[in-house]
Amino acid sequence: MTKIAVFGAGSWGTAFSIVLADAGNDVTIWGRREEVCATINERRENTDYLPGIELPPVVSATHDAEKAVDGAEVVVLAVPSQTLRANLIEWAPVLPSGAVLVSLMKGVELGSLKRMSEVVAEVTGAGPERIAVVSGPNLSHEIARREPAASVVACTDEDVVQRLQAIVHSPTFRPYTSVDVVGCELGGAYKNVVALAVGMAVGLGYGDNATASVITRGLAETARLATRRGANPLTLMGLAGLGDLVATCSSPLSRNRTFGERLGQGMTTEQIYASTRQVAEGAKSSSSLLALARDSGVDAPIAEAVDAVIAGHLTAPDLVTAMLSRDTKAETD
Repeated sequence: MTKIAVFGAGSWGTAFSIVLADAGNDVTIWGRREEVCATINERRENTDYLPGIELPPVVSATHDAEKAVDGAEVVVLAVPSQTLRANLIEWAPVLPSGAVLVSLMKGVELGSLKRMSEVVAEVTGAGPERIAVVSGPNLSHEIARREPAASVVACTDEDVVQRLQAIVHSPTFRPYTSVDVVGCELGGAYKNVVALAVGMAVGLGYGDNATASVITRGLAETARLATRRGANPLTLMGLAGLGDLVATCSSPLSRNRTFGERLGQGMTTEQIYASTRQVAEGAKSSSSLLALARDSGVDAPIAEAVDAVIAGHLTAPDLVTAMLSRDTKAETD
């Protein structure tokens, strides 16, 4: 059994722990709140984030970071993207020097405009052969219920990524390998912003024509930015691009789509934050992704409009007007 530490006891960290356990690994979850860790250990359930789902016996939880990583060969990072740096600074002294660090996070850091793997490298000093990402159409509640799913494991080192592929391959979770870390990360981050726009369309009462249009143009916008930053265009057509985009934009389980729906129904960003404990990464990362697009010289009308709604400068109906009134052009421009 491979010893794996998962930092983050939220929905996705807990669901991925189930995948790892089903794949034959020994898993320790680090949780920020001691009461969540206690419930996991005593009741075999994360009642705050995945109520009703029994956790495998090989999954345990602790609030002690040093205990969590004791003997770990792989450390999985599953905290909100905008808190990663602060958390890593705290955890770095106890991280095993040879452990592979795997990011499940989908965002771009505010201010620095760094992808999550870049933040990991900067804070820990780990080389690219020790940093990997997992991205794909992976709604946490479906994963936790062991419904079939596929994903992409990416690392620039092919030997490492093949090892990780074997470690995370469970009876219901099928991982594919990639060396395109940039494409996987930007596809995963940008789809959250597109899902916010789709959610607004749904909240406004629009149908499938509107949502399909937003999804398609959102994919084009994502691909423009990712390829400008060095990604393989084929990555954006795969699980970490189109697959993740479709799942996040189409499912009512998606936190970002739900956040967008509430904006479309007239709620403010502050009201939505006050009503839920769950983090919608797109709402946090829309401004950093827009800044990254501008820094890259890429036109990003969806990110620009979504960020304006999040900031309260536009309403959801204003967003629709802004998008439809743009100058017409060829689809491939």
